[in-house]
Amino acid sequence: MSGTKEHTKDTARVVAGLKAAVHNPNVSDEAKDNALKRLEEMGQSADPITPAQAKATQTAAAEAHEKNVLRGYKAATSNPNVSEEAKQHAREVLEAAGIQHKLDTHSDEEHQHRVLAGYKAAIHNPNVSAAAKQHAREYLADSGFTDVI
Repeated sequence: MSGTKEHTKDTARVVAGLKAAVHNPNVSDEAKDNALKRLEEMGQSADPITPAQAKATQTAAAEAHEKNVLRGYKAATSNPNVSEEAKQHAREVLEAAGIQHKLDTHSDEEHQHRVLAGYKAAIHNPNVSAAAKQHAREYLADSGFTDVI
């Protein structure tokens, strides 16, 4: 045995890649033509899609992209590492898109109250590990709550 291994391409994967190239809107017409020629040489067809199917696919992709962009703006409004100017811009973009974003209007006191409530709930949750329950008890004790410990 010579220790070298001959590498061969899986024909099914090559065909799949060529078909994907033919249907990908980001691939140039020249590359699509080359892929079609290679498929013909291999005795395969590209199973062409109709222009209506192509348009529907592009529209769906554009809509999905727009939703992701808006999710990013929504996340920016509550990210502490984002400047106030950028947060304001994100709010304006969301408003222009017709998305009502509930701003974090609760006070620090209300936030702390919610944190403590979460730790209290963790102590009584059967799905929480013993270590996490112990951490919750310690946090509550440090915060002056001894009635749930």
